[in-house]
Amino acid sequence: MPFDATAKAFAEALADPAAPPPIETRGRLGAPDARRFSVYRNNVAVGLIGAIEARFPVCRRILGEAGFRELALAFVRACKPRSPVIIAYGDEFPDFLAAQDVAQDLPFLADLARLENAWVDAYHAADAAAATLADLGAFAPEELARGRAALHPAARLLRFATPAASIWAAHQEGQEPAAPSPARPEDVLVSRPGGEVLVRILPQHGYAFAARLRDGATFAEAAAALSRPEDFGAHLVGLVEAGAISPIAFGELA
Repeated sequence: MPFDATAKAFAEALADPAAPPPIETRGRLGAPDARRFSVYRNNVAVGLIGAIEARFPVCRRILGEAGFRELALAFVRACKPRSPVIIAYGDEFPDFLAAQDVAQDLPFLADLARLENAWVDAYHAADAAAATLADLGAFAPEELARGRAALHPAARLLRFATPAASIWAAHQEGQEPAAPSPARPEDVLVSRPGGEVLVRILPQHGYAFAARLRDGATFAEAAAALSRPEDFGAHLVGLVEAGAISPIAFGELA
């Protein structure tokens, strides 16, 4: 059998707990060894479940050890890794959670998982320079208005229909969190100033302002998203202090 077909059969057998070992895999006696293959299949599943547990610690705490592992096992069986890099595994978990019955009782859970995904992405994002307050002070207001700034590679903008960021924050530092507040939308910025990943709930219009910068708008064009033009400085300084934008540029962004 060609190698590609052999690899495909091996992967499919790993994914199905009821499947026999592929006939191409043989033990010391020259025949398929169901017991050894079962141990290997179990080790693969345990490793992938461990990756999901590490990636979504707050979801795990809310669901409890047994409940989370049950969902993680179902996810591992349904969604196979697409990369040999284990830290990349789990991107689809939030959408998987949203389709499960548990989402009816915990409507914020999928958003919480999306936030935890963004935290991991920000942590592993590329290093790059960020704009500083000194950069802002180097330009006259009318000159600054023509400037642009892309989002930093570690910055992530998220828009939730639930208070996912507040729930996430309540579960930090090992505290016993209070019950979640009534559902309310939250716009969130995840960034990594100084190498530390931060989660920040954006003020009103903060998401629209940052999203316009992300899409290539000038500072003046981004300010048009604000109901109060005088708030422009506060929003821009907030993004800079969060390490969320790249150095200021003029002309089109690359």
